[in-house]
Amino acid sequence: MIPRIFIPGDSGAVALGADKVAAAIEKELKERGIEARIVRNGSRGAYFLEPMVEVACATGRTAYGPVRPADVKSLFDSGFLSGGHHKRWLGAPDKIPFLAGQTRLTFARCGIIDPLSLDHYRKHDGLKGLEKAVAMAPAEIVAQVTESGLRGRGGAGFPTGIKWKTVLDTSAPRKYIVCNADEGDSATFADRMIMEGDPFVLIEGMAIAGIATGATKGFVYIRSEYPHAVDKMSKAIEVARRAGVLGPSVLGSPHAFDMEVRVGAGAYVCGEETSLLNSLEGKRGVVRAKPPLPAIEGLFGRPTVINNVISLASVPIVMDKGAAFYKDFGMGRSRGTIPIQIAGNVKRPGLYEVAFGLTLGQIVDEIGGGTASGRPVKAVQVGGPLGAYFPRALFDTPFDYEAFAAKDGLIGHAGITVFDDTADMLKQARFAMEFCAVESCGKCTPCRVGAVRGVETLDKLAHGIEPDKQLALVTDLCNTMKFGSLCALGGFTPYPVMSALTHFPEDFGPTPVREAAE
Repeated sequence: MIPRIFIPGDSGAVALGADKVAAAIEKELKERGIEARIVRNGSRGAYFLEPMVEVACATGRTAYGPVRPADVKSLFDSGFLSGGHHKRWLGAPDKIPFLAGQTRLTFARCGIIDPLSLDHYRKHDGLKGLEKAVAMAPAEIVAQVTESGLRGRGGAGFPTGIKWKTVLDTSAPRKYIVCNADEGDSATFADRMIMEGDPFVLIEGMAIAGIATGATKGFVYIRSEYPHAVDKMSKAIEVARRAGVLGPSVLGSPHAFDMEVRVGAGAYVCGEETSLLNSLEGKRGVVRAKPPLPAIEGLFGRPTVINNVISLASVPIVMDKGAAFYKDFGMGRSRGTIPIQIAGNVKRPGLYEVAFGLTLGQIVDEIGGGTASGRPVKAVQVGGPLGAYFPRALFDTPFDYEAFAAKDGLIGHAGITVFDDTADMLKQARFAMEFCAVESCGKCTPCRVGAVRGVETLDKLAHGIEPDKQLALVTDLCNTMKFGSLCALGGFTPYPVMSALTHFPEDFGPTPVREAAE
């Protein structure tokens, strides 16, 4: 058996030196005259161990990491092609504690398969959901997705099945499936990992959505900052089309569905679904007023399903294993699994897929290992730059849409950013307002003007200018933005600002440290 060496081509691993490690291993193989196959797989998401190199031989897979180019010669000397011990030896990948504790449904193949091998995808249970879907009536597919309890994983948590049923029940000569892959939130990388590590699962999910709703065309809208994802998705679509997974007859069925990649131009607001639709149509990315809902009048005025990458990539497992299987995971109205992305000042950053219900404390302290700096955790922001800051007093909050909403927080795209006790929460609140001011599409006044006034007000507060007046003004601004903005950019900016004010009031005033810095 020719050994296979798996070296992630995932852009996160590449940023940590995976390409250099791959080149060093390839060079060593040639110099030693050893025959082996290098596979550039996706990452398993344990980024604190990247680049993580795996070797598959007769005895199974053995992982080593984090591997540096300087380690390569000694790895070969230690017999790593047959699982030999080395200082970077990690053992069987699925026994690594960070990976062993996960419940991988959506990410079951990520980091395991060759991302562009449809044969490899099939061997790991790929296309089973689509094969079942083509034999079902559209209404049956929609009913199964609805029954599973799958909700939008992009932030809003809207039931996926209800959105699909709206499009199915709407009569139109053409319908569309749009995948929102404009993953712009801080501490989020789940969409990118899927597109780079298991692109066929997204293609399969979109094809199922098309059959379920009567849509025959799909678009994946990927942010321009993701060139690796754009490349992988484009190549995977070509492979799927040649294999009959996409095209005029999906898997030989009467159903037609094809798709293509479109690249965004770097605007954060295009992560909002109606702004994204404008961008797809070649217009300026500004928010549309609703109604009409995109499910009724979306892309080019036609009924359109807009789902996040993870929502669509979760559909194949629902169709393969059934609604009851998927619904068995989770808590309350939050069913299934959620890919939690742990980042910031944390010891073990990475992606952790698990059923809803773990507490925030378990995620940060046990899975993330606390701060990388070794200092106490001060705050955790969940849900990207527009998410609330939670103090340790709220670490008993379970990871659940309703539980977070009850504490004035958001799960959003499930990105978690950890801060230690050196963080200045007034500066963090100011950043939220500044971010909103920079990224606003400018269509509505509460967002466009409110964010600018928010920055000015917080600056006055930092300088001790009439603090009581500034606190009242920023609270009033947040209230106006929350209820008066057209979309979530302006509507959610108050979450980080007000949570910082509420939980860290001691940071909102002039301090010797702040005055010295200025």
